[in-house]
Amino acid sequence: MIMHPAIKLRHIRAFLDIAASGNLSAVAAAQGVTQPALSRSLAELEDLLGAPLFLREKRRLVLTPEGALFRHHASLGLQALEAGAGALRPDALGGSIRVGILPTAAAQLFPRVAVRFAALQPRTILKIETGPHSYLVGQLRGGAIDLMIGRMPDPGEMAGMIFAHLYEEDIVLVARKGHPLAGAPVATLLQSVPVILPPEGAVIRRAVNDFLAVLGLSGLRPAVETVALAVGRGLLAASDSVWFISRGVVVDELERDVLIELPTGVRFLSGAVGITRLQSQASSPAIEQLLRLCMDEARA
Repeated sequence: MIMHPAIKLRHIRAFLDIAASGNLSAVAAAQGVTQPALSRSLAELEDLLGAPLFLREKRRLVLTPEGALFRHHASLGLQALEAGAGALRPDALGGSIRVGILPTAAAQLFPRVAVRFAALQPRTILKIETGPHSYLVGQLRGGAIDLMIGRMPDPGEMAGMIFAHLYEEDIVLVARKGHPLAGAPVATLLQSVPVILPPEGAVIRRAVNDFLAVLGLSGLRPAVETVALAVGRGLLAASDSVWFISRGVVVDELERDVLIELPTGVRFLSGAVGITRLQSQASSPAIEQLLRLCMDEARA
């Protein structure tokens, strides 16, 4: 079957962005169009393909089996088109690698890798995408990024993906220097001050929830949910709040003694950090160089 000639590039881009986000209004805002216009583009594509591409579940759009199949081929096709167009640009010297960076790798690991990579591959641009874990997994599956560096996805998310382990990293409980309850038992502390938790969609939230359950605090209601360094650091500086967060996010603050680590007394608050890629993702010498540098820096 030949693709319908009325299918345009705008249809493909709209579909892939919706598949990655699951949210029409967010995609419409990002593309600078109205939500009704985006909905029309999606409806046109479904009519031209003769198949439903999404189902609505609560407030999200979820791919149908037909939609998942089409996304696989559409993302590969769009990548090929972009690579072809990029190769014809006079300024296209070495291409680019699109990297999704989770907060745990953003403070120290990846900056060191990026500096070394720029020295070795000066003609290749590293295009960095940041955001929550679920967002970057969607970007990876949709072909918008080439790889993701951060916490290992949950087993249920790993279908069709591969994970290269870099190192193990703790989840720490931190507070501002001089916190008045720094020496209190952790259960007492958590019931006495505002608590900042990772969002429900964050990979580390499940381990934190397990720890709270061990303490008999399963019903603990957080004051704020975030993994954003600027937000968490500001809240800690302005209050007696405490924050459960990956060590890599706050490692600079801990080393500079701006924040302090509060002992939890357990060892299971940790998890794997590494590189996640699609099994079907094509590699390149530049990507392989980037992967080797990540491994080198993780061992350093």
